[in-house]
Amino acid sequence: MQLKGKYILISLFILLFVSGCKKDDDFTSSIFVDTEELDPSSPTYKFDSWLNECFLEPYNLSFKYRMEDVGSDLDYNLVPVSLDKSKQLAQLVKYLWFDVYSSMVDEEFLKNYGPRIIHLIGSPAYNPTSGTILLGTAEGGIKITLYNCNSLDFTDAAMMNEYYFKTMHHEFAHILQQTKSTPKDFEQISAGNYSPMGWQYRTDKEAAVLGFVSTYASSQASEDFVETIANFLVKSEQDWNAVLEMAGDDGAAIITKKLAVCSKWLTEKWGIDIVAMRNEIIEREQNINADFFDKEL
Repeated sequence: MQLKGKYILISLFILLFVSGCKKDDDFTSSIFVDTEELDPSSPTYKFDSWLNECFLEPYNLSFKYRMEDVGSDLDYNLVPVSLDKSKQLAQLVKYLWFDVYSSMVDEEFLKNYGPRIIHLIGSPAYNPTSGTILLGTAEGGIKITLYNCNSLDFTDAAMMNEYYFKTMHHEFAHILQQTKSTPKDFEQISAGNYSPMGWQYRTDKEAAVLGFVSTYASSQASEDFVETIANFLVKSEQDWNAVLEMAGDDGAAIITKKLAVCSKWLTEKWGIDIVAMRNEIIEREQNINADFFDKEL
């Protein structure tokens, strides 16, 4: 996919998964034991309290919308996300991501395997050298950073999925992938067609004909695996079929084979029905409008 002539890059650097996402005997109610007590006089008190109630307490997750220099990539010129966009995105992330997973798996799943930090950045992260733009990164299975959050448009489901939720599904699939090994035969399906250094020069159609759901999927097998999962989850039946049609008979057969491998792995290793999950996401997206958001936050 191209964005104003530049290709989109989704997290080139995924660090190895660490033990912090595994269930331990000494697991506590929260890993954020030094969390600062909220100030009731703060203008963001209601929102911060809601974040604690909806993310910190049930999932041990710190939802950060105040941009922190120490937690940001200093190689890019970045700006903070606005408070209004932070509130909207936080509610959408809970409804379209955490609540969906919680409906598919037991209550301990996201507490044990989910990210520990979600960090919102207002601006895109441009890389002028490669002509790419970062949509998100995942660090050690612990932290997910979402960029370009000031451009959130909740009335445009395709835009939300492309810029935010596909990124989240992509990065979380990496976390699961690094926790339980993926089938070795997946790597052989497109062996010889991966291009770690040249994927960004392929068009969507060129990638699809080769059996990839996106240009970035054609970079390497591990990215192909999570891109297949993420794209299927956020695309409607019509949009998914459009990818298969663009791929042609041979490319569509390869993509369908890859999806079958991913689906089987999610079911057998994690108890997740990818079709049921996509259907629930699509159904929930139909409920998103201006009245969806809590105006009291």
